[in-house]
This record gives sequence, C-alpha cells and structure tokens, in this order.
Amino acid sequence: MNERTGNDTENKGLLLMLEAQPNEMSPRQVAFLESLLQAGFQFVTFERYARYLAVEREGFVALLEVGDGNVQLFGQVGYHVGEGIAMLVDPPEGKAFVWKREMVPATPELLAGYERTKADLRRLLQTLGP
Repeated sequence: MNERTGNDTENKGLLLMLEAQPNEMSPRQVAFLESLLQAGFQFVTFERYARYLAVEREGFVALLEVGDGNVQLFGQVGYHVGEGIAMLVDPPEGKAFVWKREMVPATPELLAGYERTKADLRRLLQTLGP
C-alpha cells in the first residue's frame, strides 16, 4: 500500500519511512527534505521499498537513501503505476514506463514531466554538496 494525499497522510508516510532510516538526521538532511516539500514533492510509502524515503510529484517517484549525513538518489526516477514504480524503457514499439506487466506509453507530456522531475531532483540534491 502507499500513502498519497493530505498532510496527515504525508506525515504518517514520512514517519513510517523514517523508522527504517538512521536514527539521527543532520540539520542539512532535514533542510533537504523540507526543500522537497517546498518544490511540490510529497512523501509516499511503498511496502517493497520501505527502507528508502520515497517522494512523488506529478506521478513521478524517486527513492532516496539517507545515511552518513547525506541523501542520495537510489536507482532512477520512475512513474507510479499500481503499487509499484515503472521504469522508462525504449522497446521497438516506442518508449514506455513499465512495471511488471503494466505499461504506460511515454507521451510527450509524460516525458516532459519526467525530465522536469529528474532535473529538479538533481538540482535539489546538488544543494547538499559533497
């Protein structure tokens, strides 16, 4: 199950994810998480990825690993499909976001949102520095 809407739900999702994370977060890590919220991301939970912080915006999901005073992207940004995260693939029939047997065609609008989300995450992660 995942939690997707409302401040109470966002807070509950964040609390669940933080339980699987290191006990202490640096002020820098906390500020980064706050910047994600300010950028329109919300915290979501995925049972199969419970050890990671998951954020979503416009249907695009990123898993974040928190540790050693840092936050980094785990894997790549995907698209929320069902209870999973679909990855962008480029089969002969055209680009699509695929999770298990589910496939969402990668329309120009989705691809633009995907690139926007990746760029915003990259920019926010760079604010953390080395």
